[in-house]
Amino acid sequence: MIEEGSTSVYTDLGFSNADEMLVKAQLATQIRNIISANQWTQTDACKILDLSQPKLSNLLNGKFRGISETKMLDCLTRLGRDVQIVIGSDRHTAARGRVSVIAG
Repeated sequence: MIEEGSTSVYTDLGFSNADEMLVKAQLATQIRNIISANQWTQTDACKILDLSQPKLSNLLNGKFRGISETKMLDCLTRLGRDVQIVIGSDRHTAARGRVSVIAG
């Protein structure tokens, strides 16, 4: 039997903090893409990002539990990217809002 999943593997796997994990994964993907596009070594990137090599390696390999979203946003600004946080208007519903990453 095939079961259709949601849009978040973290939700499908039952993580209690699935939304946070998805946002971190999206931020890590952007960081990885920028490092790759510039063809930097991890040593080069560590100097720019002010991260130790083991922390950067973990982040690039999807092990980002010890790195806050704030630190990931700081990494993006260190990589020359502007980060904007936009608060949407009231959706007039009791349902919880969501956080998403949109790369431009």
